[in-house]
Amino acid sequence: MNHKFETNAVRTQIERTQFLEHSVPLYLTSSFVFEDAEDMRASFAEEKDRNIYSRYSNPNSTEFIRKVCQMEGAEDGFAFASGMAAVFSTFAALLESGDHILSARSIFGSTHSLLTNFFPKWNIDHSYFRIDALEKIEAMITPKTKLIYAESPTNPGVDILDLEALAKIAKRHNLMLIIDNCFASPYLQQPITFGADLVIHSGTKLMDGQGRVLAGITVGRRDLIDKIYRFSRITGPALSPFNAWMLSKSLETLAVRVDRHCNNALKLATFLEGHEKVNWVKYPFLKSHPNYEVAKRQMKAGGCVVAFEIKGGKKAGREFFDKIGLLSLSANLGDSRSIVTHPASTTHSKLSSEERAAVGISDGMVRISVGLEHIDDIISDIDHALR
Repeated sequence: MNHKFETNAVRTQIERTQFLEHSVPLYLTSSFVFEDAEDMRASFAEEKDRNIYSRYSNPNSTEFIRKVCQMEGAEDGFAFASGMAAVFSTFAALLESGDHILSARSIFGSTHSLLTNFFPKWNIDHSYFRIDALEKIEAMITPKTKLIYAESPTNPGVDILDLEALAKIAKRHNLMLIIDNCFASPYLQQPITFGADLVIHSGTKLMDGQGRVLAGITVGRRDLIDKIYRFSRITGPALSPFNAWMLSKSLETLAVRVDRHCNNALKLATFLEGHEKVNWVKYPFLKSHPNYEVAKRQMKAGGCVVAFEIKGGKKAGREFFDKIGLLSLSANLGDSRSIVTHPASTTHSKLSSEERAAVGISDGMVRISVGLEHIDDIISDIDHALR
């Protein structure tokens, strides 16, 4: 039967053991045994689809991957120890020396560092396109361009890219399209339905939802995932069975949690839009958002992140953070607890001031990951700090 998203999230499980457990057990084992010499030979020859070593696969990781693939409409996937492990391993498995990456300029600070500080050592080049000038992308494609990469919504400015438009460009030039879907989660957006080849998530964020574990995952086309799997089983960035088990349990409540996150975030964004201490507010489901119509077409709701700029710049920003009482000062997001972050001095501090300005990160910009507390308490704390 074809069940709904929420039902699949709860009911997708690996096979029960002989003990007929209702809740999937933890498989805390580094390796697996074989019945005899022939079973061992056939397993290593990949004539059998079975677990050999938890660096390759593990029942808990398999269940987590199956759930995310089902949610995203993907053929296969591989789970990693962190979101950045997923980003690096995906690129490294699919690129060769001399290749070129065409990336949106608005990306996570660590991904920017990967492209600018590390890949050049292996002769892998990149170019950045402006998210508000997709019509100029094709002029930037070279014979060495291998893939297009983007986040939507972006980190930290919650900008929205037209995924269908990006996919059409990628297909015209026979390029891979890889989308970081972390800010939306599979519940709000499925980039593969718009033409993406691969989707990356930091499972640390909304998938976990309570700030407990590090994780990452890449899902998508089976032929591309096979290359990522073969690279990763050798290099070893695999997700731990315990974290995979935690995440699979967390996905059971993803829809319930994200609905609350989005309701709270929209109410907060609406409140801030009329606040006398705020210059501007960006949230995908605010009508004032530059790409509001695209967001409505691509996403079920606006997500948990609100960005805004405080009047008074850096000094006012520091005062705001020092006056926060209830909310957490942290660099994480997608947590049950609301979090406030100053991107210019934390997550994007490795960018130069010019690079930050190019992606709309000002000294007074604040990123709020809106949690599950009562919205009145969230608004009260932020209002007090602003005033």
